Amino acid sequence: MDVIKDCQEITVKAVRFPHQRGIVLYACLPCDTKTLAGHRTSGAGDKQRLASILWEHLAGMEGSPWTDCRFSNRADLPIQVVHDPLGRPQLLLGECEGPAISFSEGGGKIWAALCGDEFDIGIDMAGADEFPKEYPVHRVFNAQEIRHALMPADGDLQKASALIWSVKEAAVKALGCAFHFVDPRQVRVNPSTAEKDGWHTFTACLSGKALERFPMAGRCIWVRSLPQRKMWLSIALLNRRPTGHE
Repeated sequence: MDVIKDCQEITVKAVRFPHQRGIVLYACLPCDTKTLAGHRTSGAGDKQRLASILWEHLAGMEGSPWTDCRFSNRADLPIQVVHDPLGRPQLLLGECEGPAISFSEGGGKIWAALCGDEFDIGIDMAGADEFPKEYPVHRVFNAQEIRHALMPADGDLQKASALIWSVKEAAVKALGCAFHFVDPRQVRVNPSTAEKDGWHTFTACLSGKALERFPMAGRCIWVRSLPQRKMWLSIALLNRRPTGHE
């Protein structure tokens, strides 16, 4: 179940994944209306604020692996969000690399997810309005994916397309490359299981050249998806460590 806390007027929620020891925290902020009107910016200030709030919450949780002596003086610790050449965000705590973080924009909001353990993470928000009737779904989804997604999407093809896309994009964000090095059809989304907390759990598996490039994802990437009216919020986790690690 979601654990909800209010922090600086931002609601921080938590979600757990199968086989994960830690927890994932996520939150959102409204986008600047001028940004949405056309002159888009990177939203760096909002992302920095979200990262700081999620980090403060994670570091203050009992049993968090991020409560050791290196991070005990959190008030004096400069927090930065930097990006690699492919745009993947990285949280820096002073000179140390922090937990994995990911961002997305959708529904007039900026979303962020922070991972509480050693997993890599990806978050994506996609809406049905991004997939009009003339959208060439066959270029990015296979027929089986669409068929399975129609059930949690109440039979609506546009909502089903948004669901599949958000799962795939969250997965490739967890890989760290988005769709720069992975074709959408090389990410296979397997059927979901509906759960009492409203989340649907998927696995996203790579194939072809994508699997050759990212063999560590051969065991599939766990993705959890939550409906948000006509949108879907998806969060993916990828464990890059050997299978024997617990």
